[in-house]
Amino acid sequence: MFIFKNNDDLRRLLDKIKNKKLKIGFVPTMGALHEGHLSLIASAKKQTDFVVTSIFVNPTQFNDQTDLAKYPRTLEKDIALLAQADNHLLYAPSVAQVYPKNFNKNRVFHLKGLDNLLEGAFRPGHFNGVAMAVHRLLEIVQPDAIFMGQKDYQQATIIKQLIQSEKLKTKLVMCPIIRSPKGLALSSRNARLSDEWLNKALILSKTLNFAQAAINAKKSIRLIEKEAMQKIEAAGLRPEYFTIINGNTLKNARYSDNKMVAVTAAWAGDVRLIDNMIL
Repeated sequence: MFIFKNNDDLRRLLDKIKNKKLKIGFVPTMGALHEGHLSLIASAKKQTDFVVTSIFVNPTQFNDQTDLAKYPRTLEKDIALLAQADNHLLYAPSVAQVYPKNFNKNRVFHLKGLDNLLEGAFRPGHFNGVAMAVHRLLEIVQPDAIFMGQKDYQQATIIKQLIQSEKLKTKLVMCPIIRSPKGLALSSRNARLSDEWLNKALILSKTLNFAQAAINAKKSIRLIEKEAMQKIEAAGLRPEYFTIINGNTLKNARYSDNKMVAVTAAWAGDVRLIDNMIL
């Protein structure tokens, strides 16, 4: 596996790959890798010829600097996992490589308001920071396809919009959520949960399953949301939202929508978790 930290070295190799008419797949991560990330790499390997995975803890998407400081950094372990997964290239740049001195960190991306809903309402500026990093990484890597997880459904939807609005040639591929045997969506943040909170956090997937059954029974969407919030709170978590949305606009869903997604965020102690289910 190649490992690059320098943009110029990276581009020299990727230009050779492009010249051979090989398709490049890109998996952007912030490290602390788990089976969910490895599933993205597996999907990328099936659909492209050469897979680039990045590890970059992006400072522009953290509106809470304490959260940035606490974010797990496990580079040596991550490298071992990537090697086992037969990933082709790891790009692990410094902040200076991604955001050079002349870079405009005040740029505002036009995301059609998708960045102000749900997570955006609780984390102002977060998605503009995500868009900034992903746009910059796409500039550097220039992949044919970018692979992102459904667990961050809103994020993937926003990056799809970014690609459209910036007229980028990269195709976005959203890959399914990977869960633990008990149903918890895999996340780098799970490493910060005690055994007690790991067990309590199972209420999120259980509540999503409840919502699926209630939707199948054509119950009131707003009533389903209310009952779901009550279930999460009763289990000991502190829910921020449980909303059933239109899968394209991210606005409140109606039964006439062709795609509905239940999305939720809740605090398990001092760890904020998100999850969703396409209904």
